[in-house]
Amino acid sequence: MTLQDRDPAVEKLLVFAKDVVSGAGEKALGLYGKGNSAVKFDEGLVTSAELELADYFRKRLNAVFPGHGIFGDPLPEEDYVHGEKRYLWIYDPLDGVANFQAGIPIWGISLALLENFWPVFGVTFMPVTGDLFYALAERQAYWGEREIRIPDTGEMSNESVLLTYSRFHNHYRSSFPGKIRNLGSTAAHIIYVARGRAEGALLANVSYRDLAAAQIILEAAGGKIHRMDGRQFHLSDYLGGQHIEEHLIASPEGSFESIRMYLNEIGRK
Repeated sequence: MTLQDRDPAVEKLLVFAKDVVSGAGEKALGLYGKGNSAVKFDEGLVTSAELELADYFRKRLNAVFPGHGIFGDPLPEEDYVHGEKRYLWIYDPLDGVANFQAGIPIWGISLALLENFWPVFGVTFMPVTGDLFYALAERQAYWGEREIRIPDTGEMSNESVLLTYSRFHNHYRSSFPGKIRNLGSTAAHIIYVARGRAEGALLANVSYRDLAAAQIILEAAGGKIHRMDGRQFHLSDYLGGQHIEEHLIASPEGSFESIRMYLNEIGRK
C-alpha cells in the first residue's frame, strides 16, 4: 500500500506519531549512556528520563489532539465511543532501560494508536541507529519507507537466531541448533523477527506497553505472537494494564512449532 492509498485522517495521525517519537528520541539521546558508572543500574537516571519523555509526549499530544486518551489514564467506560475520545495512544518512552543507561545502543521508543480499542498503527524508533519501523494494522510493515516482510521458511539451522530474555537458562533447556541471544529490549527483539534477522523471540516479563506497537509491526510483516501452548496471544486481554505473566514466542506465522520443539521447560517432563 502506497502513501497515496492511505486514509488522510490516519496519515495525519501517523505523521504525528513519527514526528513525536523522533522528537522524544532526540531528548533521550541527551541522557543516553550517562548512568552512574559506580552502580550497575542507575535507576535515578532511568526514572528521570522516563518522566521527562512521558511529559514531552503528553504535552505534544494535548497541543494537537487534546481529546485523545493515553494508556494508563482511566479508560472510557463505554465499549464504543465517538469523536476524539475513540482514540487511545500507547506510549513506551524507553524499552531497553538497562542498555539506555549503560550506553548500549539497543533501546527504543514505541507508540501505538487504537481506535475504539482496535489497533490502527504502531511505530518504533531506535534513536542511536536512527531506525524507524512502523506498520498500519493488518496492512504493510516498513523500515523507514522500505517495505519489510518475514521470509518464512520454518527451517532452523546453525545460522538461525533465537532472541530471548535474561535468566532464560533458569527456565528452559534448549536444543535450538543456532545462536541464542539476549539483546536487552523486548521491542527490538520483536522488530528483528519482523525484519527476518531472527527466527524467533522468546518473551517474558513483558507489559502492554512493551508489545503494543511491536506486535502491530510484527503481524503486518507476517508474524504472530503465540502462547507456549500454541494458542495465539491477544494483547487486548490485557487492556486493563495487568502484567503479562506467561511466556510468549514471536515468530513467523508458520514457525512457532519449529521453535517450540527445541524448548523444554525445566521441571516439566
